Amino acid sequence: MILTMRNALGMIEFKTVASGVTMLDHMLKTAAVEVIEAQTVCPGKYIALLRGDLSAVNAAIDAVVRAGSDRLIGTFVLGNPHEDIFPALYGSTKVGRVQALGILETYDAVSIIEAADLAAKTATVQLIELRVAKGMCGKSYLTLTGDVAAVEAAIDHARRFVSEKGMYLDSSVIAQPDAQVCARIL
Repeated sequence: MILTMRNALGMIEFKTVASGVTMLDHMLKTAAVEVIEAQTVCPGKYIALLRGDLSAVNAAIDAVVRAGSDRLIGTFVLGNPHEDIFPALYGSTKVGRVQALGILETYDAVSIIEAADLAAKTATVQLIELRVAKGMCGKSYLTLTGDVAAVEAAIDHARRFVSEKGMYLDSSVIAQPDAQVCARIL
């Protein structure tokens, strides 16, 4: 399947693998979307990340929501996701100097990507990494950099967003992190 516009990103997160795979199949039969990633993550949850035309991604995610599974943890649809999302997801971000380091942790996978998009669109920051529930017992985190004021604004805005969803775990901003810290995160 070839999509001419891939300006939207959508995601589902399920408590069980069986429900997640079943709903992924349902979404793919509902709308012309492309699977970017679909896998089991800790602790036995299932996530699927899709892209496509905004109307198609909305239709696919709406189909899952309408199905009304009690095993659904969360979903999102982002129209025009920030350009830093994909490099941060796949560990290919090229970062020069880290002026300030922002870190935000969540209890789920879905809200961390939404928070990263919001943070990157809030201030002039660069996303470094998005760790989505892999090896973290279902928790997720993001790291970003920029000047101190921008990082504080981005993390604060993302923290408030995640807190409203009840998925906030922790966050911090480190001004001029030590070189050894930077070496561990880059």
